[in-house]
Order: sequence, then structure tokens, then C-alpha cells
Amino acid sequence: MARCIMIQGTMSNAGKSILAGGLCRIFAQDGRKTAPFKSQNMALNSYITRDGLEMGRAQAMQAEAAGVEPSALMNPVLLKPTSDKGSQVIVNGEVAGVMTAAEYYRRKKALIPRILDAYNKLAAAYDVIVIEGAGSPAEINLKSGDIVNMGLAALVDAPVLLVGDIDRGGVFAQLVGTMELLEEKEKRRIKGMIINKFRGDKDILLPGLRMLEEKTGVPVRGVVPYIQLDIDEEDSLTERFQKKGSDGLIDIAVIRFPRISNYTDFMALECVEEVSVRYVASPAEFGTPDAVLLPGSKNTIEDLLWMRQSGLEAKVIRHGAAGKTVFGICGGYQMLGQEICDPAGVERKGTVKGMGLLPVRTVFEQGKTRTRVQGQVCKTGGSLSRMSGMPAEGYEIHMGTTSAIEEVQPLLNLTDEKTGTQKADGAVCGNVYGCYVHGVFDRQEMASAFLSSLLEEKGIDMDAAKAQDFAAYKDKQYDKLAEIMRESLDMDAVYDILEKGNEASCVL
Repeated sequence: MARCIMIQGTMSNAGKSILAGGLCRIFAQDGRKTAPFKSQNMALNSYITRDGLEMGRAQAMQAEAAGVEPSALMNPVLLKPTSDKGSQVIVNGEVAGVMTAAEYYRRKKALIPRILDAYNKLAAAYDVIVIEGAGSPAEINLKSGDIVNMGLAALVDAPVLLVGDIDRGGVFAQLVGTMELLEEKEKRRIKGMIINKFRGDKDILLPGLRMLEEKTGVPVRGVVPYIQLDIDEEDSLTERFQKKGSDGLIDIAVIRFPRISNYTDFMALECVEEVSVRYVASPAEFGTPDAVLLPGSKNTIEDLLWMRQSGLEAKVIRHGAAGKTVFGICGGYQMLGQEICDPAGVERKGTVKGMGLLPVRTVFEQGKTRTRVQGQVCKTGGSLSRMSGMPAEGYEIHMGTTSAIEEVQPLLNLTDEKTGTQKADGAVCGNVYGCYVHGVFDRQEMASAFLSSLLEEKGIDMDAAKAQDFAAYKDKQYDKLAEIMRESLDMDAVYDILEKGNEASCVL
């Protein structure tokens, strides 16, 4: 059975996902077959595995860092908020239904056997399991029936490293306060503390670190600097959304829906130095972009109505009418059509007029499409004609079926990897494009063709913004993360905790 170590945090966005990913990389580099695990994740960024199951994108990132194939076992419970009060609940990769927060809270204890089954299957196949908690273990109102922090640590007997975020201030109060609110048996699981996102001279921290250790009786295992790397983050808290400048040769505006999902579709474009990718949430931020991208949404109808009310829809329509590029993926593709029909009330019962930029119609259904696909771009015209014939691959994850209401050129010819079924996907009308495939820009050839098409429209050398090999680029980011963490953490102590588990010494 695998040995395990768990990362918990004093709050959301303390850096748990990235640090867990870094440990996955380090253990893998050191020859240990490693898997990530998060029993319950709440995120709109999700991933489809090779066998067509859905999991949190953060655990897919951690699996990628460990050099192993992502599996839904690594994230047995995924909550995808559909409103302020409810979420779609996905268990072991399959949709279990939509529940209010109160209903899920009542029922979550019943998920423990399925969580443990997933964990035990991983533990039988791997040497090391790096477990990530959620939020804070000291959220008193949520401790009863906890299945993701100390409750899970007790179930699998995991030693814990507690992470505090110094960048947001009050890190000593975070760590001491968290320890004070834990029960004695929970405190004994904490084998070390980590100060994360530090900017400055570590020597200045030393008096504070000594006092922290005195007050908690737990050693500080490292101070990790503020890391600026291109690695998937939890969707609602990413700093990518804060970038507002348009300082590249190509200016791309991504509409930041309130329920935006899978914004990671555009990371391959963001990592090109000469490209500016901005996330815009108001007409004032829109500017004069070269291309507008509409990402996925967990509630397509509500986000479309938000665009309409905010004035962003009018901006996008005028952009498209001016002959400039508009590209929608998944929910964004559905919005570009003539109408969205929801007869069963999957999102909001009734029919809503779309943006009218593509001659297609979407009908929502109870079933959910989850599959990985590969194929190529059809021969297409318009501003993105250079994408014609390019290889395409990625995954589909959506409710509803979109069909043409008049003759229209599809964007992609695809093969379902699971069933072998061939199909056309998406639509092209002038300079407006849409498809269901997440990750469509991840291939270097596709990203390069997209960017060179935009450069050609501007009369700029088409090699001026050449896309990188995105897989190789991400691999370098994981190696940099591992290097920084090796330099910042007491890795001898981390390995001692891993090997001895809850018998590891906490002597200062």
C-alpha cells in the first residue's frame, strides 16, 4: 500500500493545489510512482479522462506533474456550482444530480465508502499518494461529517503539512488560529507548517518563525517564495483574471462570465510572449481586441443573459459585424447561435434568444456528453483559414445538442476516442467560429495557425508570435516548481514524515 502525505491550508487559495503538484513532481523525479488525491473538490474547471469520466482540473494538473494518467479515482467527488445555492454533484466521474448546499451537507457522509474505495484503489497501484485538503480544517460549521480535511486524514491515517498564505497578510494569526481551533487528536496530525507566497528576505521572518513554533509546538518545514509559473489554478481564484493590459502584438479578449468554466482552454495562447490575453467582465474593459473568445460556462443561459444586461453582448456582436474574429467554445459556442431551448429545465426552463452570430440552435437535455475526441479542422474560410486541415484533439463536456438550422460549414471533423464514432462538430459563419472541444488550442500547430491568422489580418510577419510546444512548456513549469520547492522546504523532514506517517517526530 502507498504511503501518503496531506497538504491542508489555513484558507482557500493558500496554495495547496500548487504545492501538492510540486510534491507530486518531486516524488516522481525521485523514482516513486505518485498519484494525487482530493476527496472533494469544488470547481468549474473540470477534465475528461480517457475513459470518459469527469474530474477536477487541479487533480489532472497534479497527475500531469507526477507523469501519470489522470483518473477520476484521484477526485471522487466534484462539485460544480450551478447557482449561489446549488451544485451539480459528480461522484467517481459520473453525474449524481444537482443538490442544494443543505441537501449535499446532509448526504455527504454516505459518500465515504465510495471515497475510500477510490483511495484504496490508488493506494494499491502507487507508491505515494499526495492528498490535498479543501478550504480550511478549522471551518467549525463544516467539521461535522468532514470528508476532505481532518475527517479524511483520520480515515486514511495521513500526516499533515499545514500551509499559510503570507501574501494576503496575517500568516502567523492564520496558522496559530487554525491550530487553536483544532482538536488535540487533529493537532497531533500536523507534522509541520509551511509559509507560502513569501516576497522578500527570509531572515526578516526568523523571529516570527521561532515564535510561531513556540506557540504551536510544530516546526516550520519551509518558506516558499511567491511563485510566478504557468500552472493550472483553481478557477475562481486565479490571478489571470486580473490582467487588463493589451501590450502584445495580438490582443485577445476572453469574456469572463460569472460562471466561467475551463478558462484553461486559452493557456496555450497566454504562454506566447507576444500575445496579450485579457479577461473582460464589463464593456469598459472590452477595448478593441483582435479576437474575442467566449469560454465555457456552467450556466449558459444565465451567463448569456448577464452578457445581455451588462452590454457585453452588444460589444461582441458589433465586433463580429465588423468582420473581426469571434470564437466560442462549449457554452460560448451555444451562446453564439440563434436560440437556446431548455424544455426540461436543465438550467432555466424555456427558450432564450442567442446572439445570432451562427445559424445553429441548442436544445438542453438531461444527459451529459463526456468524451475525448481527435480529428482535424475542416477546410474553412474567414480570418482563421490557416487552421484548415490542422490536427485537433481535446475533450467534450456539455449538456445539450447543437444543430444547424440552415446549411453551415462545420468547424471540425472528429472521432470519439471511446466509441470510434465519427462526427462533425461546430460551425463557421464568416469570421465567427464555434465548437464543443475543450483544449482545442493545446496542440502547437493549432495555436500557431490561430495566431498566425490573426497576425496576417494585421499585416504582421506571421512568425512574430509562434506558439510553443504546450506539453513541453508545461513540463518545464513543473520542473521549475519542483526545483523551487526543493530549495525552500526541508525535504529530509518531508521524506521522514512520508516514511513514518503519524509516527514522524514533531520535536523542535
